Amino acid sequence: MNARTTISRLGLISDTHNLVRPEALAHLAGCEAIIHAGDICEQAVLDALERIAPVTAVRGNNDTGAWARALPTHITLTVQQVTILVVHDIADLKVNPRSEGIGVVVSGHSHQPLLDERDGVLFINPGSAGPRRFKLPVSAGLLVVQGAHATATLHPLLA
Repeated sequence: MNARTTISRLGLISDTHNLVRPEALAHLAGCEAIIHAGDICEQAVLDALERIAPVTAVRGNNDTGAWARALPTHITLTVQQVTILVVHDIADLKVNPRSEGIGVVVSGHSHQPLLDERDGVLFINPGSAGPRRFKLPVSAGLLVVQGAHATATLHPLLA
């Protein structure tokens, strides 16, 4: 008998700064959920993403106004057997993820894409999907969860 294994695909995006690129929407199409790691800048960005999949978002340092006050500064969610912590600025991480049972940390803020495993915890910064800053790439990410295992990839949105 073959047991059917569930695979969850989560789109990762950050630092859109009020720009919803068609390339970002195409990257996120087909995801079951989207995580936005802050610096959204306008509710309309979240509305556009919600048309693709449910969105979990945190407030970044550029997110102001009544709409933004409703967003948490950090949030923990569980997908299958993986606990994910989302925070805009990794410098604001106040816990030891491994000792808290967190398997994945998603952050933004630096606009620099990062995929790193440290002490058994996967750290992902999808980079910025918004206006290009300096010569940094415009990118997003994908987190794939299968049971207790998570893998991530980074995707350039512009050539």
